Amino acid sequence: MFKDKVVVITGAGSGIGRALALQFAEAGARLALSDISQVGLNETLALLAKCGTGSAKGYILDVSSWEAFQAHAAEVNRDFGAVHYLMNNAGAALFGTVAHTSIEEYEWQLGINLWGVLYGTKAFLPMMLKQREGCIVNISSIFGLIGFPTQSAYNMSKFAVRGLTECLWSELEGTGVRAICVHPGGIKTNFEKAGRRVKEAGAQEELICSHAERMLLTPPEVCSADIINGIRKGKKRVITGNKSTTIFWMARLFPNFYPALLKLLTR
Repeated sequence: MFKDKVVVITGAGSGIGRALALQFAEAGARLALSDISQVGLNETLALLAKCGTGSAKGYILDVSSWEAFQAHAAEVNRDFGAVHYLMNNAGAALFGTVAHTSIEEYEWQLGINLWGVLYGTKAFLPMMLKQREGCIVNISSIFGLIGFPTQSAYNMSKFAVRGLTECLWSELEGTGVRAICVHPGGIKTNFEKAGRRVKEAGAQEELICSHAERMLLTPPEVCSADIINGIRKGKKRVITGNKSTTIFWMARLFPNFYPALLKLLTR
């Protein structure tokens, strides 16, 4: 299914993005990998070279810049001639209550997690529609299903990614292009260490951060395998990772009362 297909992956320098790159390479895909970190991107490219599978090219990309994403799409089109799969994976985390989070901090978070996904979609969708073939995979989160304390900026971004992707389900019908929304749960990446604390962070933010590491148990390789399996099976939504299924059903069955259940789940 993926042999010789062009797969674009943002945030490929670590975590889920790196795992996706390695597994798509094993399936014979041609990879356009981007990250804002040159070091991380180089490490992923080195791992791919060591495995000796597939072909890959790396690009430095700030997903929060529309101009940068437009230029990136043009580069990929020039280098590969087509795009078949887009993994809008790049993301960041911000720990802070609404009261403690500044407007500038909200703008930083939304620039990466929300605008970055929209920019990727807008940059590559025209190519896919023209060739009448393609799949856009947008990484939301279980925090795109529930509101979680100290994660308002992250929640906003991931709920928005979910809304964008579910809108595409209807709009892309009959075009040959499809969209998938992914809701990872507790994936063992550097989320809790790389995630920023807001400048005004206090005891509540530190308490949530201390709980985060205990929740992040699922290896990113498992998450990426679930995503690829979901693509193969034609799924519209992929639920993957620690506590993800529990959260999904909690949000559906108890939409007004799940905050009380969250306290029990995160003890």
